[in-house]
Amino acid sequence: GDAPRSRSFPLESTLPMVTANASAAMAARPAVDALRRKAPRASNARVGAVRAVARAVAAPEAPAVTKRVFTFGDGQADGDASMKTLLGGKGANLAEMNRIGLSVPAGFTVTTETCAAFHENGGELPAGCWDEMLEGLAFVEKCMGKKLGDASNPLLLSVRSGAAVSMPGMMDTVLNLGLNDDVAEGLAAKAGEKFAFDSYRRFLDMYGDVVMGIEHHLFEHQIDSLKKEVGVAQDNELNAEHLRELVKRYKKVYEAEGKMFPQEPLEQMRLAANAVFDSWNSDRAKKYMAINQITGLKGTAVNIQAMVFGNMGETSGTGVCFTRNPSTGENLLYGEYLVNAQGEDVVAGIRTPEDILTMKTALPEAYEDLVRNTQLLEKHYKDMQDIEFTVQEGKLYMLQTRSGKRTGAGAVKIAVDLVEDGMIDRRRAVQIVEPTHVDQLLHPQFKDESAYAADVIGVGLPASPGAAVGQVVFDTETAEELCAQGKKCILVRVETSPDDVGGMNAAEGILTARGGMTSHAAVVARGWGKTCVSGCSELVVDEENRWLSLGGVKLHEGDWVSLNGTTGEVIRGQAELAPPAISGDLDEFMTWVDELRRLKVLANADTPEDAKTARDNGAEGIGLVRTEHMFFGTGERIMAVRRMIMAADTATREAALTDLLPYQREDFEGIFRAMDGCPVTIRLLDPPLHEFLPDGDLDEIVAMLSADTGADEHEVVERIEKLAEINPMLGFRGCRLAITYPEIGRMQVRAILEAAVAVQAEGKVVIPDIMVPLVGTLEELRDQTAMIRETAKAVFEEKGAEVAYRIGTMIEIPRAALMSDQIATEAEFFSFGTNDLTQMTFGYSRDDVSKFLPTYLERGILKHDPFQVLDQAGVGQLIETSVQRGRATRPELKVGICGEHGGDPSSVDFFHRKDLDYVSCSPFRVPIARLAAAQAALSN
Repeated sequence: GDAPRSRSFPLESTLPMVTANASAAMAARPAVDALRRKAPRASNARVGAVRAVARAVAAPEAPAVTKRVFTFGDGQADGDASMKTLLGGKGANLAEMNRIGLSVPAGFTVTTETCAAFHENGGELPAGCWDEMLEGLAFVEKCMGKKLGDASNPLLLSVRSGAAVSMPGMMDTVLNLGLNDDVAEGLAAKAGEKFAFDSYRRFLDMYGDVVMGIEHHLFEHQIDSLKKEVGVAQDNELNAEHLRELVKRYKKVYEAEGKMFPQEPLEQMRLAANAVFDSWNSDRAKKYMAINQITGLKGTAVNIQAMVFGNMGETSGTGVCFTRNPSTGENLLYGEYLVNAQGEDVVAGIRTPEDILTMKTALPEAYEDLVRNTQLLEKHYKDMQDIEFTVQEGKLYMLQTRSGKRTGAGAVKIAVDLVEDGMIDRRRAVQIVEPTHVDQLLHPQFKDESAYAADVIGVGLPASPGAAVGQVVFDTETAEELCAQGKKCILVRVETSPDDVGGMNAAEGILTARGGMTSHAAVVARGWGKTCVSGCSELVVDEENRWLSLGGVKLHEGDWVSLNGTTGEVIRGQAELAPPAISGDLDEFMTWVDELRRLKVLANADTPEDAKTARDNGAEGIGLVRTEHMFFGTGERIMAVRRMIMAADTATREAALTDLLPYQREDFEGIFRAMDGCPVTIRLLDPPLHEFLPDGDLDEIVAMLSADTGADEHEVVERIEKLAEINPMLGFRGCRLAITYPEIGRMQVRAILEAAVAVQAEGKVVIPDIMVPLVGTLEELRDQTAMIRETAKAVFEEKGAEVAYRIGTMIEIPRAALMSDQIATEAEFFSFGTNDLTQMTFGYSRDDVSKFLPTYLERGILKHDPFQVLDQAGVGQLIETSVQRGRATRPELKVGICGEHGGDPSSVDFFHRKDLDYVSCSPFRVPIARLAAAQAALSN
């Protein structure tokens, strides 16, 4: 049956939004308001009077100097596809579709600059804008042969958002605008009573929710109550008499909320446009932009377009389709439609629609037109398109086209196929695949699908592929809380709305009872690479009591569930996952990527297993081996480390280090073998020694250390007190350890070079780079360089063989960045430790930043988490200064980064522009960095 209606969430083609100054309030508004106060109902005569007044009261002293309204219709358009920044994606593409001869209902676009002006002017349209909108309306009326507010021949409008970057469902839409009591009666006489009052009740609901601020569930309660009273299950079973009654009840909702529904169509249009502009600053839009790192936009455009109707009977319908399968990339029309429905029914998941291929039987002529149009649009835009359409009494109308959101697998296959078809070249192919697409392909899949067969409790629509395992949650707040705690969850909803965007982002996967393959949940999930199973019709969700029922199994919040987004299976419990592998289309695509990039991509790897994974993913070396991670292996290793820490004198400390030496050497040998022929950068011990002590109660720690090291408990307590630090981040760590205890540094250097000599003797090419951490002065590095060279000389004499090696340093202290000209006299390479450099530049502790960072991001004090996205203005300036000064001293200086930013695409672009030699990131992010480096080379 029909679901409770959620707000209409059309697939927004949202594009760059702009903000300009707005000064004069609309001249027409007082006249309109005055007329509205005199009579609550509209009349044709009054509509004409309002129109005349509205057009007469332009302000000559403040003429519009900026074109704010761009029309399209009858094969003409003021704009085109190149104007997305000004017209938004939807507006630019509507104009372009007109220009290439497709059947598009006439309309006009109010620019993104106007949105900026609207907000700068305190929520008022800028001077002259309303007059331009009225002129645009006149153009639409002429094209369509209908008049807004004319009961005998009514024009109805849709008012929709559209920014320069697609943000599906994040801003507001109003459909069927122009209906009032008189127009509804006129439309009933012209097109049928049921159609007219079905459209009117939809408009009252949507307008109340979006424009008047009335909670949607109040309207939902009324229609549910009426359906129970008359004994029907679905909305479309309500007859004309029922719909008339529903309109009356909806009006009473307005009255109960102290609101007055505006009967004047021009006032409806003005307030609806304002509401769309207002939705640019909605919480859900802000959160979506923050999640997707969308910045630099000025606002949303407003697209006001003549309505065409899919709810006029069995020869009408509406749908959404993709020119290729967005999940797999298969070159086959993919989508859904509903007969006798409006667009919101499809995209909001209110009804579960039919597969687009069945439209060939239901609406054959319209289907043939649709296929022709989709082929034309893909060839024109040279990319897979996401299309919205409506069929009105057998005639097809195109309502929107945009580059479609796709999964990682779909993106790569589409790019490869478009190259093979000769539609684009390799350079273009590399540009249309996003780094996040590659990231999706590196997500784990289920290890053995047959192993969980007995635990499958239901099957829905495979809306977004992948494997997801997590604990059941029923709302956004809980999902975000669990995510913040590092826990994995599955968001379960009857249907999702844009208000769920935060929970969808926090969850591993999404499960819905309603909605199709093009519903809001499906589209957003595919864009983010989130696993999604939608339209699981047997799923019963009790959000209030926090349980679900499916396949005879009842699960409560916190229970584990797994989703297979490729098959649509819902699995009770935790199905086993397996790591992904690069193969097929991705392998071929990545060869194109490597041909185009300049930056080398290395990996951060601490074990031979990590090194192999990195190399399998295309790493050209290791940019960071954290030697301290090797100490946490077997119990013998950590016990030897603790004996070293507890040592009261050098001799005892050296004895413990002698026990550690074979472990370190063995690990380095494994890494050198895995990276045969590639550089391996090994950082000497960096963290404070207390990090190697056990956790727990002090008495337990003392007892454990005493047992592990043989030290007296009193001595252990005394040693712990000496190791305690008030601010460990700035304390006894990095090169300060090896300067104070040079035997630590000597053991590590010996292990590195003994391993290098041994592996080189096997016939492999070994390229060790020894990196000194946390240097702030030239003298510190000079001390460590002397120690390294002295140890190397001793090792090579003992082994009777030599290995070429380099000595460099991490630049992670601002002073080191500023003194790079001096430090480069000793260092043969720099590696920027952007994690610590960010900490010390901002003065933020990574361990404590979560206490205030969410507030900073929410209030716009910071645009991004600086530990995820490089602060190019501050930290970036230090990096640029360091590179310039270091290379002024040593022109051949090798320079790279080894912080988390090495896998962030926008940061990689910065490192390319600043002429670094390489980036280093985690093994699983290597393909992402490779693509980001290629895209940086193309865009710069």
